[in-house]
Formats: sequence, structure tokens, C-alpha cells
Amino acid sequence: MVHEQRRFFSRRAATSVASLAIVAVVAAACSSATGALSSNSPGSNVLGTTATPAASQTAATNVPVSLATPAPTVGSAGGASVALQEQMVSVIKQVSPSVVEIQTSSGLGSGVIYDTKGDIVTNEHVVDGSTRFTVTLANGKSYPATLVGLFIPDDIAVIHIDATGLTPVPFADSSTLSVGDFVLAMGNPLGLQSSVTEGIISALGRQVSEPNGNALPDVIQTSAAINPGNSGGALVDLNGQVVGIPTLAATDPQLGGSAPGIGFAISSNRAKFIADQLIASGKVTNSGRAYMGISLQDIQQNGALVASVQAGSPAAKAGLVAGDLITAIDGTQVPDSSTLIEAVAAHKPGDVVKLTVLHQSGTTSTINLTLGTLPG
Repeated sequence: MVHEQRRFFSRRAATSVASLAIVAVVAAACSSATGALSSNSPGSNVLGTTATPAASQTAATNVPVSLATPAPTVGSAGGASVALQEQMVSVIKQVSPSVVEIQTSSGLGSGVIYDTKGDIVTNEHVVDGSTRFTVTLANGKSYPATLVGLFIPDDIAVIHIDATGLTPVPFADSSTLSVGDFVLAMGNPLGLQSSVTEGIISALGRQVSEPNGNALPDVIQTSAAINPGNSGGALVDLNGQVVGIPTLAATDPQLGGSAPGIGFAISSNRAKFIADQLIASGKVTNSGRAYMGISLQDIQQNGALVASVQAGSPAAKAGLVAGDLITAIDGTQVPDSSTLIEAVAAHKPGDVVKLTVLHQSGTTSTINLTLGTLPG
């Protein structure tokens, strides 16, 4: 059985080459970098995704004007390449002090210093099941950390350390991003502290599901390599601002191993929206996400079976009852619960969706349901 923010375990990707799986990128705890490189994370769970290839676009088209326009004395692509390299080096030096390593009893992850008070933003799955953590700064100093709050549906958590002289990194407006923009992924992959990979924004506004079943809206796809341990780190632009929180990486379950150049990050706007609420009250008071108020179950035939309906929920008000089988939403077929969950995640509270429902009596009806706000 899956709740509305959970998805059924296996689903093939809609690609022409091979199905893709999504793994949460938390590294297994290790005593050395060498040990981390010799083994895969034992805690990595695999889940299918429907991510489709982004349209091809040349990265150079989004080089900042100052880099794309040749200097008077250079006038060549080589000059622009040197300037781009220098800017990347400058950004790495600027942001590195703000990216931390987070160690729990189950593994390693990354985090981003959010403010001078000691609040650190990371993924919920990095801190899952723990209440105390060890945070290591880029300068090697370690501090005990406590949990401020977490929000499972968006995979965002905030922890806190008591330290001075911290360097927070600004969060950019992710709505201004374009496919092809250069980005850097910064974190601690495989326990290798303060590692950096580079790439571009491959796609925007993805709907991606995590191994625990959460459907994440407004996800950034990037070609920058994301590996176990990168979770909760920083995806930054060439202005040295966070545009996303690296969260997931794709693997190829048919051929084995990773699917190079396909990683996913929670957008900075979404991460900031949730983090600000967690810091203010320790919980999310306004998720901004739509929900119906049902739990779902997959069966052998196509559709999402309503296992239970929450009293007073939008689903209850619309007349859905346990045993109903939802076969379509807004005219699109629903083969399983994950499809329905992802469709709802793409909507906003207050939106009206049209559900095609097969009742236990054998009759079919169309129900107009006004979506509510997912509780924090």
C-alpha cells in the first residue's frame, strides 16, 4: 500500500534505449576515501523514473556575455575558454567554505551553510532516522549538529551547529535558469570531501520520484556528475549562487552501473521555501503542494486503487470511497499509483482535476475534485 506521496516500487522509464532508475545519493560511512571507492553504497535503493531526454542544446549558448564576447586582445574561442575556467575556479574558491560533510550512523552526505547562525540545509534522506550528526567544515573542523526540522515530501531538512565565522552561500532564483546554463556540483561524493564536478542544466521542471515514493516537483536535471555522498550539497551557477540541492542520480538497471550525465537536484526556490519554514517553526506550515487525501494500492489491472480516504479531505468531499479504482486523470490513463501521484504533484492547491473512477458496483463515473494543500 502506498500513501498519496508514495509511489509503487518498479516502473520502467520512457526512453528508447534503456529504462532508468533513480537512486538516492547517500554514501555509506567509510574510514577512508580508498575504501569508499572500492565499494558501492549498500543503502542505495533503486526506483524507476519517467525522465525523458532533454532537447539537445549547445552549452556555449548560455555562456555569460562577458565570457562569450572576445576580449579586444584575444578575439578567439580559446580566450573565452580561459576566462570560463578562471570564473569556475573563482566560484569554487568562493563556495567551497559553505559546503559541509554530514556524517550519521548510517552514512555520509553533504549540506550547505544557510546562514551565519549555524543552520545547514540538506536532504531529508541524509538525516533520515537520526537525531544527532557530525558536521565537518571545509577547513576540517567538526561540530555536533542537531535536527531543526524536516519535510519528507520535498526531501529537505535543516540541521544546526553552534559555530562562529560561518560563510553562508546565497540561493539564486531558480526560475531564471535556462537549459544550457553552466553549473557546478559541490559536495562529498564517496566520502571525498570538497569534490567538484561540472556540467550544464539539462532540463527544468522535471517530475521525479524518489526510492521512498515521494514525487518531487520542479526538479533540475543536470549533466554534472552526482554520486553517493553528494546528497544535500550545492549545485551552483557561475555567479557562485545555489540553484539546486543535488539529490538523485540515474542508474541503468538493464546494463548495470550508472547512467552518466543524468543527475537531479531540488530547485533552490523550492529548497528555500521549505527551509525558511523549518527554521522559523521547526515544521512546514504551508507546503504549497496539492493533495487529495487518499492512500493508494496497486493491483493487477490498470489503475490506482483507493485503499482509504481521509475524513474531511478533498477526496472525501468529492465522493471517493475505499475500493474505487481511479483509471484516468484529466483524460490521461492511470496505469498505476505512481502515475497518479506524479500527476497530482504537478498541480497546485485549488486546481480542479477530472478523475475517471470505476466503482465496486462496476459502474464508471467522472468526478471533479478540487485539490487541497498537502499538510506539513
